[in-house]
Amino acid sequence: MRIMLVTDAWDPQVNGVVRTMKRVIQETEAMGHVWEIVHPGQGFRTMPLPTYPEIKLALFARRRIEDRFHEFEPDAIHIATEGTLGMAGRAMCLTVKHPFSTAYHTRFPEYVSARLPIPTQAGYSFVRWFHKYSGKVMVPTPSMVKELEAQRFINLVAWSRGVDTEMFNPSRRIEEGQPGDPFEGLQRPIFLNVGRVAVEKNIEAFAELDLPGTKVIIGDGPQREELQKRYKDVVFLGAKFNEELAACYASADVFVFPSLTDTFGLVVLEAMASGTPVAAYDATGPRDVIPGSNAGTITAVGGNLSEGAVACLALSRETCRTYAETYSWRACAEAFIENLQPLPAPARKRFWQKLRLRRKKKPVLPTI
Repeated sequence: MRIMLVTDAWDPQVNGVVRTMKRVIQETEAMGHVWEIVHPGQGFRTMPLPTYPEIKLALFARRRIEDRFHEFEPDAIHIATEGTLGMAGRAMCLTVKHPFSTAYHTRFPEYVSARLPIPTQAGYSFVRWFHKYSGKVMVPTPSMVKELEAQRFINLVAWSRGVDTEMFNPSRRIEEGQPGDPFEGLQRPIFLNVGRVAVEKNIEAFAELDLPGTKVIIGDGPQREELQKRYKDVVFLGAKFNEELAACYASADVFVFPSLTDTFGLVVLEAMASGTPVAAYDATGPRDVIPGSNAGTITAVGGNLSEGAVACLALSRETCRTYAETYSWRACAEAFIENLQPLPAPARKRFWQKLRLRRKKKPVLPTI
């Protein structure tokens, strides 16, 4: 199948959307599928997202997306994000009457409300409008499906995630005092958080916990400087990648995930795959992964997350690893393909014949 992906999130951004789609592309290319990826770093005129300049919004993208759509002639179109590129791709699909699928990766209304004086319900009105005509809205967890159904979304389907069990592996653990210990000189146990250091991640809740040992934050983002000044007892190590990040996961004693806005939280599975138990609040993502796993603890929102984090010290690291192995990127990719909305083969041929003819007859306007 020829698949066109339209996404506002791509390199150099480091987030769950980018990591998920890159791995899905890798897995599906191995199955024989072909991709055309439209993202902001391809020469579009861009502007920084207000309050978050690391994210670039592509402007005036509709014409270029249409040109690439006609050149590639995809069988299916997937719109991954609700940004400016996503809106341009959506508008194109509705104009040419080509079906498409979308994904709800981020709690967009809560994300915007945390940064700007925009009511959460106004945000839900926007994302409900955005996904309204999607043939399938891929949502990371069953509990997120229920939440969006309560917000009157339609065409929802649960689409889980996977974890790289080769990269994130207990064998990368470096014990205290051994050469290469990523937490050398820090008092044990190590309570770790990994992710974007931004207001919507609720990192202050982790920084304020009363815990033995040392609290460590790995990642970068717009709130890092502020938090680093406020919480002198927390160690900020900045962004880590690949084997270095994997060694940090495996060498930590407990992973603490305080976010209330993630729709899944890939870092939860990465920690478990590394043999590190996870303490989290009872929020979408953790509530779908942790209960019954014996690989972590769940604390009611507003409850004592410190108790859950300390309780994780008694959990089996082997059990964490075994549980994480049940999450496969291959299964995630297969489900993605199943959820796409291609035109049926006979209709597809007629669609492109008609569209080529219409495009050929369209007059070329002079360039001014």
